[in-house]
Amino acid sequence: MTEAARAALFDLDGTLVRSGPGITAAVRRAMAALGQELDPDADLDWVVGPPLADVFARLLVPRGHAAQVDAAMALYRGEYHRAAVHESPLYPDVPAMLTGFAAAGWVLFVATSKPQAVAQRILAHHDLAGRFRHIYGAIDDVTLAHKPELIAHIVTRESLDARRAVMIGDRSFDIAGAHANGLRAIGALWGYGGAAELEQAGADAIAGNPGEVLARAEELAGDAA
Repeated sequence: MTEAARAALFDLDGTLVRSGPGITAAVRRAMAALGQELDPDADLDWVVGPPLADVFARLLVPRGHAAQVDAAMALYRGEYHRAAVHESPLYPDVPAMLTGFAAAGWVLFVATSKPQAVAQRILAHHDLAGRFRHIYGAIDDVTLAHKPELIAHIVTRESLDARRAVMIGDRSFDIAGAHANGLRAIGALWGYGGAAELEQAGADAIAGNPGEVLARAEELAGDAA
């Protein structure tokens, strides 16, 4: 990668695809299979974005069942991974957003806590895999599952200039992971985090829809020049 190239790292869940309903349904089924049914009225939007191990630790540790975290993860994988491709529709205007970035000379990557192989299948299903130089994700639900280490890995492996790179995501984890590595971060308001979470996390800019992201990224890249 040339020193002058600009790089955009995109989260997947809640940024490129609306995967919340499929993820929350699989979490509920995994918990039920362990005899740990969740309140059917509980808001589970928070489970979209964090590493899977963190999700089940938060659900099971307060119940005194920390030993079931690994089993819950295995059940979730069986429930969700088979259906992930069909339960992850694209947000409107995502292809046009990616086209705009490419036309403006940005190099594109995916940076997701979802297992890399699943992310690749989802994006291939939507004919978007070829839009990215590389799709990065967790290796085994643990390795590279946290955004700071994942983004650090991408920056190092791709020889990115952090000052010329931005992270686009809908959760505080995306913002924190970017800032931990010297990247600017754009909050995706159409996802699952919401304005308050993104602002509290210190997002450098917030986009209300995919059509606004390139302009925000260009502004941040200009500030860093």
